[in-house]
Amino acid sequence: MPGALRVDAPSSAQPPNAKPGTSGWKSELAQAFTRPADLLRHLGIAESSLAGSMAASAQFRMLVPRGFAALMHPGDARDPLLLQVLPQAAEGLAAAGFCADPVNDAGAIRAPGLLQKYAGRALLLVTGACAVHCRYCFRRQFPYAEHASGQRFNAALDALRASADVSEVILSGGDPLMLDDGALAGLIARLERIGHLRRLRLHTRLPVVLPSRVTSALCHLLSRGRLQPVLVIHVNHPRELGTAAAEALGRLRRARIQLLNQSVLLRGINDDADLLTALAERLFDLGVTNYYLHQLDRVCGAAHFEVEDTRALLLQEQLRRRLPGYLVPRLVREQAGQAYKTPLG
Repeated sequence: MPGALRVDAPSSAQPPNAKPGTSGWKSELAQAFTRPADLLRHLGIAESSLAGSMAASAQFRMLVPRGFAALMHPGDARDPLLLQVLPQAAEGLAAAGFCADPVNDAGAIRAPGLLQKYAGRALLLVTGACAVHCRYCFRRQFPYAEHASGQRFNAALDALRASADVSEVILSGGDPLMLDDGALAGLIARLERIGHLRRLRLHTRLPVVLPSRVTSALCHLLSRGRLQPVLVIHVNHPRELGTAAAEALGRLRRARIQLLNQSVLLRGINDDADLLTALAERLFDLGVTNYYLHQLDRVCGAAHFEVEDTRALLLQEQLRRRLPGYLVPRLVREQAGQAYKTPLG
């Protein structure tokens, strides 16, 4: 594996269709941190303590909303929220078993922008943009320009119409909530005309990292149609669930949208039984089902986040001893070619 990383994703700090002077979530995102030096200065952390950030950012650009940065502890270079998003020199190191497409997305493509790995559901890549660039992202090298733009939706929707066995469509990316309400409404309307679809699932980080995106209008849009909505958030650490995120999740819950969470087990960030217990309790308090705890997808540039399976299984056992069963997430790994997520242990 080469030491250098290549990024094809056309992500931008400015969301699709944003205009200068735009208010609300688009304006907030336009003010996000994109330079490691600026983020470290904001947190009062010496740049020299985290050498290599600029080089790693040149390969996979940093993007951190200011509201998410506000949840970090000033002066703490090992803050677990910071480490999820700050480029580090370790990303440029080659590691055996790590590759550009660790879950074989390329092998699951049914049409441009449409992936299907499992029976009964298919995944639609609606954008390459995110509101935050997580450094362990398994699609950090995905060629979004070939899949998530323009008329390519037509071929994906045609393929969905022809797949009568598919009852659930998953909107992913990037992050589907990076589409504005008009674009999202148009896409959902087209999906609702596919009679065999029953559920609409969205995988998103925005309610956590950019809670202002979750407006009453968005909640109405997601809950008003015939497709049953399921929204899967991604939270790794209980401190990510600040007041604004809690309020955003409350708006979604009041709209009767099913809320699930999936976490990634990350070394030095959440590989601790006390912390995972606190996360489970916090999610339950906010009406979110603790769904999956993923072992890391082995994408190049993320080896320094990996937790050994023996450690992961020990943590799962500790959670089972501390929590009622409905609060314990399923510890899984995605393995290319398998018919479902593979449980560990």
